[in-house]
Amino acid sequence: MNKTSRNYAVPLAFIGMMFFAIGFALGINSFLIPVLEGSLGISGGTSYLIIAATFLPFLIFGYPASMTIKAIGYKRTMALSFAMFAVAFALFIPAAARSSFALFLLASFLSGTANAFLQASVNPYTTILGPLESAAKRISIMGICNKLAWPVAPLFLALVIGKSVDQTTMADLNNPFMVIIIIFVLLGIISLMAPLPEVKAQGEDESSAEDCPYANTKTSILQFPHLILGCLALFFYVGAETISLGTLVDYATYYGLSNPQMYAWIGPVGMVLGYICGIILIPKYLKQSTALLICAVIAIAGSLLVVLLPAQVSIWAIALLALGCSLMWPALWPLAMADLGKFTKAGSSLLIMAMAGPVIILPLLGWLKDSFGMQNAFWLCLPCFIFILYYALRGYKIR
Repeated sequence: MNKTSRNYAVPLAFIGMMFFAIGFALGINSFLIPVLEGSLGISGGTSYLIIAATFLPFLIFGYPASMTIKAIGYKRTMALSFAMFAVAFALFIPAAARSSFALFLLASFLSGTANAFLQASVNPYTTILGPLESAAKRISIMGICNKLAWPVAPLFLALVIGKSVDQTTMADLNNPFMVIIIIFVLLGIISLMAPLPEVKAQGEDESSAEDCPYANTKTSILQFPHLILGCLALFFYVGAETISLGTLVDYATYYGLSNPQMYAWIGPVGMVLGYICGIILIPKYLKQSTALLICAVIAIAGSLLVVLLPAQVSIWAIALLALGCSLMWPALWPLAMADLGKFTKAGSSLLIMAMAGPVIILPLLGWLKDSFGMQNAFWLCLPCFIFILYYALRGYKIR
């Protein structure tokens, strides 16, 4: 890689701010779902279409986002994504005023589009900003910024509104979204002015192509089996992780627990604990592939506890499920992107497209919730983590 001895602490600090913004934007959904169910009288399966609409743009705009990065660079793409976020959040205001579920879906889709462009920028940027073998450590630091933002969003909304989520109506949503729009406009300006150097992966330049001989034998991005399997693993992971982070308020509301928005912390706490372990252990004591293997086993155990414990206690087992999710993201990205060389940006776009897992998995969870109850719906996580276990054991090694 074209690395020097420069200090990357300052760029990573700005990237951490952007990861926090990503988590905040996604965390808004966990507040909206029970509000929409209560105000519009829609089913769980229908309400979870909000999350599906947020993640559908990853499938559609993964490749256009990578082309945008190629045309204008990482930093300008990041700034562009914040402008798109501001437009999306502005649309939530008329959606609430008209109590229009269709407008909520459109606003969520636009927010997801902004998220796709931002994720397409910050994830590969963090991966190639330093040595690949320590990428999981850097992504773990970014993950803490991201996951702590998920519960901040519903708590922020409840604080600005002055009501618990189970007491919030459509009319209460105007003021908090006005504040959020202003914040994201300022973030766009800050990101445009941030000292973020443009970076490239090993072999991405034609002049350094000989540094990645494996990629030089390929003519298509589809000829990298470890990448294709990594995309599938990421598809299942993002779906399962979104369940562990985005459904806690709804889970607590479903079983009548008081102050349901406070339970939004359970999943992020589990994930942050895992990220801290990743920062300490990777790569000095633990390889990225080993971390993925351990986390897959923990997530499988957590999934079983969620569905087998008594219902009102089982919500706490989601912390263990989330702990298992923690190092999957930091490990999957560098394992899937290894040896891509000149195909790095194309591979990154495929991984961004694979983040559309919630488009299928979350509505399916909602249907299972309506049919068999919220607790039994979590059986859906088990096959997701079993495939990730396979990737950790063998899939990432295939060349």
